[in-house]
Amino acid sequence: MAAVVLVLLTLGAIATLLDAARLRAGHATAQATQATLVSRFGLTDLSLFTEARYTRHRALADLHSPFQDHPFSLEHFPSGSLLPPPTHLTQARHEALDREAALPR
Repeated sequence: MAAVVLVLLTLGAIATLLDAARLRAGHATAQATQATLVSRFGLTDLSLFTEARYTRHRALADLHSPFQDHPFSLEHFPSGSLLPPPTHLTQARHEALDREAALPR
């Protein structure tokens, strides 16, 4: 009885691997098409969290999104403390924006 169960489990595992290989070959063209679309349109990063807009797309976050309620408000989404800010937000260029901007006349 145990040998029959072992043979059935082995056949099931082999069938699963063969089916995965069949599906992988069928999806190769779809993956190539998606990769072309991502590179052509510059689509955003993978969505890592579902909480706030600045934690969903780290590359699209702006400087003041975490403090949109109040300038001194604390981070109220736990995922904001799990990842560092995107590198394009921590570059020195953003620190000098107040000196580069001109007042409207």
